[in-house]
Amino acid sequence: MKAYRIHVQGIVQAVGFRPFIYRIAHEHNLRGYVKNLGDAGVEIVVEGREEDIEAFIRDIHRKKPPLARIDRLEKKEIPPQGFPEFYIEKSSKGGRGGDSIIPPDIAICEDCLRELFDPTNKRYMYPFIVCTNCGPRFTIIEDLPYDRENTTMREFPMCDFCRSEYEDPLNRRYHAEPIACPVCGPSYRLYTSDGEEITGDPLRKAAELIDRGYIVAIKGIGGIHLACDATNEEVVAELRKRTFRPQKPFAIMADSLETVRSFAYVSREEEEELTSYRRPIITLRKREPFPLPENLAPGLHTIGVMLPYAGTHYILFHWSKTKVYVMTSANYPGMPMVKDNERAFEELRDMADYLLLHNRKILNRADDSVIRFVDGRRAVIRRSRGFVPLPIEIPFNYRGLAVGAELMNAFGVAKNGKVYPSQYIGNTGKVEVLEFMREAIEHFKRILRVKEFDLIVADLHPTYNTTKLAMELANEMGVELLQVQHHYAHIASVLAEKNLESAVGIAVDGVGYGTDGNVWGGEVLYLGYEDVERLAHIDYYPLPGGDLASYYPLRALMGILSKVYGIDALEGVIRKCCPKAIESLKYGEVEFSVALNQLAKGINLAYASSTGRVLDAFAVLLNVAYRRHYEGEPAMKLESFAMKGKNDLGFTVPIEGELIRVEELFTQALDVLEKASPADIAYSVHLALARAFAGVAIEKAREFGVKDVVMSGGVAYNELIVKTVRKAVEASGLRFHVTTEVPRGDNGINVGQAFLGGLYLEGYLTKEDLML
Repeated sequence: MKAYRIHVQGIVQAVGFRPFIYRIAHEHNLRGYVKNLGDAGVEIVVEGREEDIEAFIRDIHRKKPPLARIDRLEKKEIPPQGFPEFYIEKSSKGGRGGDSIIPPDIAICEDCLRELFDPTNKRYMYPFIVCTNCGPRFTIIEDLPYDRENTTMREFPMCDFCRSEYEDPLNRRYHAEPIACPVCGPSYRLYTSDGEEITGDPLRKAAELIDRGYIVAIKGIGGIHLACDATNEEVVAELRKRTFRPQKPFAIMADSLETVRSFAYVSREEEEELTSYRRPIITLRKREPFPLPENLAPGLHTIGVMLPYAGTHYILFHWSKTKVYVMTSANYPGMPMVKDNERAFEELRDMADYLLLHNRKILNRADDSVIRFVDGRRAVIRRSRGFVPLPIEIPFNYRGLAVGAELMNAFGVAKNGKVYPSQYIGNTGKVEVLEFMREAIEHFKRILRVKEFDLIVADLHPTYNTTKLAMELANEMGVELLQVQHHYAHIASVLAEKNLESAVGIAVDGVGYGTDGNVWGGEVLYLGYEDVERLAHIDYYPLPGGDLASYYPLRALMGILSKVYGIDALEGVIRKCCPKAIESLKYGEVEFSVALNQLAKGINLAYASSTGRVLDAFAVLLNVAYRRHYEGEPAMKLESFAMKGKNDLGFTVPIEGELIRVEELFTQALDVLEKASPADIAYSVHLALARAFAGVAIEKAREFGVKDVVMSGGVAYNELIVKTVRKAVEASGLRFHVTTEVPRGDNGINVGQAFLGGLYLEGYLTKEDLML
């Protein structure tokens, strides 16, 4: 007779792990118990024959539940205690200092979906149907261990029927904490925007209202969406008007994959992601002609699509005539998505005609995740529902907080060789978003059992609200603060995900505060365990009005062209090529004259090496876009326009020492502007930029003796640029890397910050290395 205590870490709570252990322990004639621990791990004590215990442990690895993940299994022999049988012990609040974590929110499973539409089932048409294999997790949990009393479901005492399933180890709803039925669980109500309740079946009525052209706010798993008929151009336009989103692409939800294929192309990889338990929004290439209204995603060749992921969605489509809904977050631009009923009545009455709300609290807001496939590889744009709180491994063991960037923010908590990125936080320039971030940090500290930090890492930018918050927290906690340069962190995020010790990195985006105080964004860097160096960059160009250039890209075009034309000639070029751009300025001709004067006298200028602003400037020159209504808009529309191009015009970008002279690319484009197709010019611009960055990176990689070239930043979502860089790098015999788990834009910068924090704490890099 042998006895062992086994400690399992990984994703082993909220995935049916205990009933699984119960079943296989009985299969192997073992006695003892299994219980959840307060650090999200699981403890197992088994007694029996040595060979049975060994077979039992093999089965833990081979037959584990689909959603379970075992990161570590430790066993220790103990004296036999004479257990009469194997049973499931009540959860313990204590832990063993491990780093297990609950899984993310999981889309409805096939078993529950079948029961949802089975008229003989007790949960027939019940929108909150769940089991151990699906349903909300992160959005409802307050503390560990993951038991019902530590979730928002504690407000709904189970009826006898639900309890019988909940307490049966052989039932797939055993300890499914969100278990509920129409008798005891949450329920929906339908209201007018004035708060008057509508009688009748709320979901059926809501579906009918959407079909009739109304806008309905729908409370779901991680927040509230605004929904309308995506085939109705007029109601889509009305939704834009009410939400102050004149151009931002709307995400849509289709009832099935078959419907998605009717308006978009879907690759095998995209299909796998669309139908995965994460159910993210996938940006797919539109079919031509596009059968849905163009104002869903104006000026873009892609459309953001997701499939239903909760019973609520399936029931709405069951009653609805339309097969495609707009399903966009319920909030004003830059503000957090509304998740609470009281705030919904206060803030959404001018956006929605009706509100479909349930009475279960959403403890942790979680926006829909967004993914795009770029050059055949997954590129995460927004990492939130379905991903969080799953970690990213790093080779440094410390407790840290990386606060991320200002826009597209997510922070990360480092613990035991992992970084746990938060859900999408948003634009921390807003007070409300910053408060949401503070609350989310406290929640992560609680569920990760982190009471104090060894280090807090922030961006180098002195006026970022995240930097100011990091300073406040470091002062409150008595913790050291480390500030790191924005693009160093972008490249470090790739090293973290790909487990690299050094690489030459291409960091290309819109804005990042440079170590010299200028605006960086077109950088070739070397990053290794013992050195970080800026090797080359786009030659600085002036931005009249500074930050205004990010909203009115004509200013970026003027600044770049001012390097090769005098002010008088510059004005003539602009008036000839893109006169409508002048009209797009807030103050029209007056503002244009002021900007010319700023360039002439050298006043109120910022200096930039930003790739994003270069692409924005070309969007103006080619009359593709004149304003930025949402992050990345002009460059995104330029990419869509370039996808129509077919001919490479052979543009080149001169490299002079460490400088990439992009202004010469503009003169080449202007030389052929009246002869060549504008789409071919846009196409050729992308290829030339990519070849320039690839050429410099290849040369520097050979110089530094490294075999890996990596790419990160917002421009790393651009299909034409990434594909061209990859082909050139691989043709040279080097390896090319982009992230597929960590977001390439600012939403993933926290992972790079945490990685650099580890390099600093272990003495590889100094503060001066990361700031100068």
